[in-house]
Amino acid sequence: MRWKVAILTASDKGSRGEREDTSAQVIRELVEEELGGSIVDYRIVPDEQDEIMAALIEMTGYYEADLVLTTGGTGLGPRDITPEATLKVIEREVPGISETMRSSTMSRTRRAMLSRGVSGIRGRTLIINLPGNPKGVHECLMAVIDQLPHALAIVSGREGEHGA
Repeated sequence: MRWKVAILTASDKGSRGEREDTSAQVIRELVEEELGGSIVDYRIVPDEQDEIMAALIEMTGYYEADLVLTTGGTGLGPRDITPEATLKVIEREVPGISETMRSSTMSRTRRAMLSRGVSGIRGRTLIINLPGNPKGVHECLMAVIDQLPHALAIVSGREGEHGA
């Protein structure tokens, strides 16, 4: 199964072309190499709730992505609002994904506890917030990537909850 994946970067500097989006490059590599997915949409938006929400809605609706991976905006800064935007567009949370990412990266950096990323479902799409730095993206995504095919099969309706 080739999963359709969209990548959304929330970054004021990235949206102005002042910073290279290396985190999205890490996501792209892991999606293609580890998940066997294809990127159907990629964009960078500023840390503005309405723009993040609009992008998530379009990625899940128009592009019908099976998985949307966000990067950036999950920290404690005043402009870090990706989790709030995500919570406004999802229908159901999947807290175990974000909990697993935080707990598995805690052994490498205690700062993992400061990540506010969330995960949830909108329609038939799984949305996962990842941190904004490439190392954090790699560690967090690798912590859950082995379970994503099963999760995506269930969310997309291609498989029953118990593999039936």
